[in-house]
Amino acid sequence: MSLPRYKTTMLALSLGVASAMVGCSSNPKKEVVDTGPQSSEQVYIQSAEKALERGQYVEATKHLEALDTYYPTGDYAQQAQLELMYVKFQQKDYENAIAMAERFIKLNPQHPNADYAYYVRGVANMEQNYAGLLRYTSLKQSHRDVSYIKVAYQNFVDLIRRYPSSQYAVDAAQRMKFIGQELAEHEMVAARFNLKRKAWIAAAERAQWVIEHYPQTPQTPEALATLAYSYDKLGDRATSQQYVELLKLNYPNLVKADGSVNLRAARQEGSWLNRATLGILGRGEKNTVESVQPQVEPESNSRSLINRLSFGLLDKAEEPQANLPAPPEAK
Repeated sequence: MSLPRYKTTMLALSLGVASAMVGCSSNPKKEVVDTGPQSSEQVYIQSAEKALERGQYVEATKHLEALDTYYPTGDYAQQAQLELMYVKFQQKDYENAIAMAERFIKLNPQHPNADYAYYVRGVANMEQNYAGLLRYTSLKQSHRDVSYIKVAYQNFVDLIRRYPSSQYAVDAAQRMKFIGQELAEHEMVAARFNLKRKAWIAAAERAQWVIEHYPQTPQTPEALATLAYSYDKLGDRATSQQYVELLKLNYPNLVKADGSVNLRAARQEGSWLNRATLGILGRGEKNTVESVQPQVEPESNSRSLINRLSFGLLDKAEEPQANLPAPPEAK
């Protein structure tokens, strides 16, 4: 008995599809076979350094990774690892730069250039906070997530503690000073918010953190004023008066004639226009936080109207990127 025409057609299609699938499975893709090193380690390192001199980071990465893979115990292995950190940083691949720095520190803790790995790790963590679209807006660092710069701060602490005479110690200390100001401002942003919603204890805790951990920052006067104001609102007159006396001694302009705290002066608030436009217009010339950030995204006081109206997205002046020095030569 013959099959109906439509069944015959479906059977033929099914057999065709099955045959095609069998054919595909019997002809798998060719696997890439590692044929081993194509050059000596001297040729690899020379080629990498020539590429670095020309700023050809992709080409340099190819030679350095080959050197690191095929000659892990060779004469140039550690130098290749140091240069790979630098290349990854220049390519803005901060995560891999950090990973390579941590690997170098773990494998070569006594290496004479280990301080460079500590420094790269800190700078790369610091730069991660400025990566992405937020880097091109007018938002301050203190209004963003500060987790990376907290890690960077600790990285620089480790560098200075282990290598106080390092050539990178001075720059690391400057970066720590800047990060301290950013972290203090981050705490005070939260304290101001808590004052607005009358969360006096929360505001006092934020201000106290600034006094204890960032006492040398420009936020210290406002933190003291916030503590005095918050304790007064909580009904603890004695503690409030203690902070008022500190203000009289160190910042007398922040205490009014009647003995109350001048929070407005402590905050150095802008005009009503500045507050109403979220800081875009009516901005004063003097900033609350003096930027001392070395070689990273300095904030300009004089921005064009277009830049301010577009929240910093348009007509933004060119700004220098973090200047990571080239890795030192092997000692």
